[in-house]
Amino acid sequence: MFEFEVIQEIKANDEILEIIKGYNYTVKNCKIKHLKTTNLQFIEPTEYLIIYPITLTIYEYKVNEIANKPFYIKEHKRKYNLKEIKQILIKLKI
Repeated sequence: MFEFEVIQEIKANDEILEIIKGYNYTVKNCKIKHLKTTNLQFIEPTEYLIIYPITLTIYEYKVNEIANKPFYIKEHKRKYNLKEIKQILIKLKI
């Protein structure tokens, strides 16, 4: 059986939370886990699940070295940076 130890828990992005506060949403914080008896680490992304007015799942990764785009929208299947995510969320409010 695999045993994991949570090394670090990272809070959700305050800027994103400020924008989505008018929506129905849930947030799952990011966790960095260590697989015991090995030197492997796993990163679970922060998950913002917007339920209403539209269903949207946004993942925020702690580390993303490619193109500096730490956000991923599951429904769009694309990566975004913080500025692009803000624009998308603001357009949803209108």
